[in-house]
Amino acid sequence: MTAALPEEPAAARGTVAQRVRAALIGGLGAVAQRLPAALVNGASDAIGELWYRAAPGRAAIARGNLGHVAAWLAAEGRGSSRARAAAADPAALERLVRAAFRHAARGYAETLRGPAIANDVRRNLVVDNPETVDAAFAAGGPSVFATLHFGSMPAVAWILTSRSRVPVTAPMETVADPELQRILLRAREVVGMRIVSLASARRELRGALARGEAAGLVADRDIAGGGVVVPLFGLPASLPIGPAYLALEAGVPLHVSAARRWKRGGFRGSLVTLPHPPADLPRRARVEALLAATAAAFEDLVAEAPEQWWTVFFPIWEAVGPRPRARASETAASAASPEPGR
Repeated sequence: MTAALPEEPAAARGTVAQRVRAALIGGLGAVAQRLPAALVNGASDAIGELWYRAAPGRAAIARGNLGHVAAWLAAEGRGSSRARAAAADPAALERLVRAAFRHAARGYAETLRGPAIANDVRRNLVVDNPETVDAAFAAGGPSVFATLHFGSMPAVAWILTSRSRVPVTAPMETVADPELQRILLRAREVVGMRIVSLASARRELRGALARGEAAGLVADRDIAGGGVVVPLFGLPASLPIGPAYLALEAGVPLHVSAARRWKRGGFRGSLVTLPHPPADLPRRARVEALLAATAAAFEDLVAEAPEQWWTVFFPIWEAVGPRPRARASETAASAASPEPGR
């Protein structure tokens, strides 16, 4: 059920430094699989705090993006009170930025935990709309599942492969470090997915759907280029067309799902099935309409916990740039209030 990335020869090896780093990461992963989730999460949070302090440039990008999302949520009256407060309170915004680093660190730790994350999710998952989720998996057969760099992606992968009645194929970006590539590939395959490269993704995913299987894609960043611009949190953003194009071409359902972290180490999962646009529209118009609906579904998923959206560490909108941290005099009053719990 698994496949090595086509462009990575089996014998490819990294440099000595890359092999040493991979060995350390692999060792940490082995330890993390044996430790309680609460202990791993605590260590990840500490690493996230250090990362926040060591990466001011990355924090500035996240601050700009999270500031825009918070302002949009406040104007729309949507999302969590914590997120809306960040629209006007620099201290609240900075808490979101710091939390984003902690959640990103947890994401890497969850990837390294491998099979252990399945047990964590099995014990601590709350599904927001179980009827919709049950209906999405009940029929079996070919379908497209789209998610985003949000919450716990290993949790989403485990839910998808454990609930799906058919094999799941998903593409993965190739990183420059071949040793790290192997670690990431093994971590993604361990949940039961068939992993393919971005270069072969279109052919492989088409083939999977033609065989009656499922395709899974992460679709909130236009990494390969060639995306379509649609509204996302009130501003135009380029999103990859893969999920919409494949679903329409194959005539199969498109489901958008995510699992965010919740209180006491739990997870909250949600899924929405998007209706296809009218068949009498031109093909491009249908793709654009379904992609816009996907973006709207992403907004709903992110709204309750924008600090868990990893994509905020990268440019999203041309009109939103990095934002410097507010001066101490601007945050003194709000900083005295305690950080809301989650």
